[in-house]
Amino acid sequence: MISVDGLTVEFGGTTLFSDISFQINEKDRIALMGKNGAGKSTLLKILAGVRQPTRGKVSAPKDCVIAYLPQHLMTEDGRTVFEEASQAFAHLHAMEAEIEAMNKELAERTDYESDSYMELIEKVSAMSEKFYAIDLTHFEEDVEKALLGLGFERTDFDKPTSSFSGGWRMRIELAKLLLQNPDVLLLDEPTNHLDIESIQWLEEFLINSAKAVIVISHDRKFVDSITTRTIEVTMGRIYDYKATYSHYLELRKERREQQQKQYEEQQKMIQETKDFIERFKGTYSKTLQVQSRVKMLEKLEIIEVDEEDTSRLRLKFPPSPRSGNYPVIMEGVGKTYERTLLLTPPQGRGKGEGPHIVFQNVSLTIERGDKVAFVGRNGEGKSTLVKCIMNELEHDGTLTLGHNVQIGYFAQNQASLLDENLTVFQTIDDVAKGDVRNKIRDLLGAFMFGGPEESMKKVKVLSGGERTRLALLKLLLEPVNLLILDEPTNHLDIKTKDILKQALIDFDGTLIVVSHDRDFLDGLVTKVYEFGNQRVREHLCGIYEFLETKKMENLQELERKK
Repeated sequence: MISVDGLTVEFGGTTLFSDISFQINEKDRIALMGKNGAGKSTLLKILAGVRQPTRGKVSAPKDCVIAYLPQHLMTEDGRTVFEEASQAFAHLHAMEAEIEAMNKELAERTDYESDSYMELIEKVSAMSEKFYAIDLTHFEEDVEKALLGLGFERTDFDKPTSSFSGGWRMRIELAKLLLQNPDVLLLDEPTNHLDIESIQWLEEFLINSAKAVIVISHDRKFVDSITTRTIEVTMGRIYDYKATYSHYLELRKERREQQQKQYEEQQKMIQETKDFIERFKGTYSKTLQVQSRVKMLEKLEIIEVDEEDTSRLRLKFPPSPRSGNYPVIMEGVGKTYERTLLLTPPQGRGKGEGPHIVFQNVSLTIERGDKVAFVGRNGEGKSTLVKCIMNELEHDGTLTLGHNVQIGYFAQNQASLLDENLTVFQTIDDVAKGDVRNKIRDLLGAFMFGGPEESMKKVKVLSGGERTRLALLKLLLEPVNLLILDEPTNHLDIKTKDILKQALIDFDGTLIVVSHDRDFLDGLVTKVYEFGNQRVREHLCGIYEFLETKKMENLQELERKK
């Protein structure tokens, strides 16, 4: 369906990738993988036609519809949520108007025997056949299903898009793309702004309704669920595997081991050849042999080994100071906002006037050593309750922190608290203690600050995502006994998430993590607090047991409604 031939991208004297070729077929479900900076997003932009390669071309049929969701986008204001999502069908309404205009022209013309009249008849017939083959009778119902599936309430439909945050606008754009039913859907980190329920809905939609899909995502479970083919971008080349991401990791490990063996054998041969040349370069009888070996070395193509796999690197926390047996106790905790004090309701999801109750009557006890997850739809109060624990927000009820509780807190705004005049290396060096000091450069590499240039950058020149990763690493090296992480994985690749997850499993303190990343939570937390409908419910299980319970509850509720 789509052919990529000899694609090369160069900029600033650097080759991002060189002479790559592959095919995208109907119903392909492709995961585009590789470390940050390898060129995945650039390749997606070229496929979408929003960027041009240095050399090479992308070929697609004329009627092939390609839809592209970038990581960041700018949306226009002035429409409601429902109107904006309905723009997915704007081209069909334009087609209908064009058909009406042509029929009107045919009714007014009298040159029935002319060639132009016959051409107009053929054109209107072909366009009408195409238009009436499309079922538009349920388009409003389709828009509603997409918006509800992506987490919107019906009361949100008539609100202006300008009243929503960037993450919610991204959902509107995603709904538009899905409703277009494109031949190829290009998604760059689609789950970053979705909660667990919306991710599950998107998975089911892509599996059951989408055609060809190419996705960049750091959500391992999402990628494994929806893709059957993996294209890895690494060191300017691509490797194409007819395999899921998990299977690809096994195949990649085997490939790298083979490369390492071939590389070592080649290096041994090169050294032996150099020794021969050095030993006999002045010997007349060996002149031809020496010259032959010199030419052979000049023409030799050196075997390259793919980037080092840092997934085995272990990040070890400093020992936690001992806290009391119950680091967090809540009795009847609630949080209410007076709408009159707000420019816009939280998450753009308020209903009417009067007070907005986020949650009420929350009573829970977190014991020392517990590792718990706060989950639920966006806007239901997960981050709000975290801020109550941090004493950043006033609240109803009683919230008590235990004896000697020392909190380490990570949220997106932690990045703004870093000292901008320090380098990346200095920021970590200031907090590293003991054996960790010998592994600072390895840790920086694992958090995507590898190489002398990256580690010597000043904090003030880092991007928002880079600052977030640095703030997270800095926090992990400080001695605390209650660690609270609010969406810690949004700017981490899969390998770095694995390193972080293992460190948190080994952490001997208490952990509260707000996350929508099911794979990250799996095996890490043993208790789930579900936020929704102004309540917080406790589930004494891991994340997948919780999700299975939720599906059963939903089915039972469905039966009751019937």
